[in-house]
Amino acid sequence: MHGPASPGWLLLALCAASGAYCLLRMRSPVEEQRRTAGAEALMGFGMAAMAVPAAAATPPRWAWFAYTAVFGAAALRALWSVRSSPHHLHHLVGACAMVYMAAAMAASPGHHGHGGGSGIPLVTGALLIYFVGYVLRSGARLLPVAAVAGGSGTLGGTTRPLGWGDRPELSQACRLSMGIAMLAMLVTL
Repeated sequence: MHGPASPGWLLLALCAASGAYCLLRMRSPVEEQRRTAGAEALMGFGMAAMAVPAAAATPPRWAWFAYTAVFGAAALRALWSVRSSPHHLHHLVGACAMVYMAAAMAASPGHHGHGGGSGIPLVTGALLIYFVGYVLRSGARLLPVAAVAGGSGTLGGTTRPLGWGDRPELSQACRLSMGIAMLAMLVTL
């Protein structure tokens, strides 16, 4: 969240780049992929906003309440979407983690991630365990397997050259980087 300046700026850049790539993925012709990319873009940009170093800008207390409301709405949407796709369960956990971090920051405005222990240790620990598992699983999915010759693939039932927004390995790398960023934010809570 608001730890030392250099890691905070790097975290901000990583999350903003992930959010921007997710916006690019929203151009996909596949509706489910657009919906997933939209949820991930919101998460990336929200994490970037929360990662701004305290030395650069300390958000007012009401901003934490706004983050809580926005990600609370995202959690409700993810809960609704879980019915059709189990992938949205991760979005639900991520949105709930963002609600939890924003609520913890709103409850203790003087600490803002400087190791002040503003979170509940049991909840923070459970989220850390989940995201460590998620990062390890996502990283393992990026290990090289048989490459697709020619850079084309099937998307929405049709075979065509894959654009930047349709590359599954880039999507997975984006999810991995956001999982790592979430770990970093939880550790500083």
